Amino acid sequence: MAMASAAFPSYKLAQGAGFLQQRIMCVRKKDKETDLHHPFEVVEITPPPRNLGIRCFPSNIHCGESVTIEGQTYTVSAVTHRYQLRKGKYEPREKRLDVQRTGRYILNLYLNDLLEKS
Repeated sequence: MAMASAAFPSYKLAQGAGFLQQRIMCVRKKDKETDLHHPFEVVEITPPPRNLGIRCFPSNIHCGESVTIEGQTYTVSAVTHRYQLRKGKYEPREKRLDVQRTGRYILNLYLNDLLEKS
């Protein structure tokens, strides 16, 4: 289970080289080292969608994984990496996690199973 609120809660804005691109770097609080954690925009997708902010998670986070954000347990429904073509190369633009509360995720699985059986 990934913890957003305990292990890597802080992030800092860094200036890009040559132009005003801002990027976010995940930093440990105790030793200020950059780790293999990356910033993700987290959105709760139950209607209406609700932005939960930018959180740091491991780069290998995947669907079905359980995460805790501010005391609430969520399940990852989708991981989206968006790229932008710039000067003939694709550069990462956005990383996004779509999450649902764990109870809602289990209920949706159950209802989808019932729908397939009927």
